[in-house]
Amino acid sequence: MKFAVIGATGYVGRAVVRELASRGHEVTAFARHVEKVEKAPNVRAVAADVNAPDFAKKLEGFDAVVSAYHPGWTTQDIGPNYARGEASIVDAARKAKVPYLLIVGGAGCLLVDAKGTRLYETKGFPKEIWPTSNSATKLLLSLEQDKSVNWAFICPPAMLGASGNYSEERRGKYREGSHELMMAENGAPAGISVADLAIAIADAAEKKSHLHDYWTVAD
Repeated sequence: MKFAVIGATGYVGRAVVRELASRGHEVTAFARHVEKVEKAPNVRAVAADVNAPDFAKKLEGFDAVVSAYHPGWTTQDIGPNYARGEASIVDAARKAKVPYLLIVGGAGCLLVDAKGTRLYETKGFPKEIWPTSNSATKLLLSLEQDKSVNWAFICPPAMLGASGNYSEERRGKYREGSHELMMAENGAPAGISVADLAIAIADAAEKKSHLHDYWTVAD
């Protein structure tokens, strides 16, 4: 199968490229710095700006597209820049008639109680992550009203790999949740390694699962 990965040199994007390539798929890795793209015979690095007018043309011909887009934590006005980039990606996918667009969101979008409170709205949520979590949730809410794009939206758990003080071990398995934040057996927020998250993403992209819905995974 032919897959595209947007944000291919980021923490999640790099792992997704590696996982898809290891399964023998043809992978096109879109990135701002192509020299940092994972090297493999079946990986093609392509420089791309998601906000460019011609980006939709670059998304044509793929079986599925994975967006692990992030403008970078040092980006000024990161929330609006994230929102603009993701909106451009969704619009490009619509124009290119992408069969399946899988967007990688964040744990902040997940529900934590029956009242509909999301994790990013809770007391103590990290201030530095709040802008992108807010923008990601607004994107998700808008997508829930949009059937013109074949979207799906995966949210990592609260603890993601080394960046979330969790393990980087590739266990080769995961459990699926729904819209709610997943918890571990000890009652603490659940986690997953970025390698196992990439497995879940690759599985979903191959099967085109969870169409027009969002979900989460954890160890």
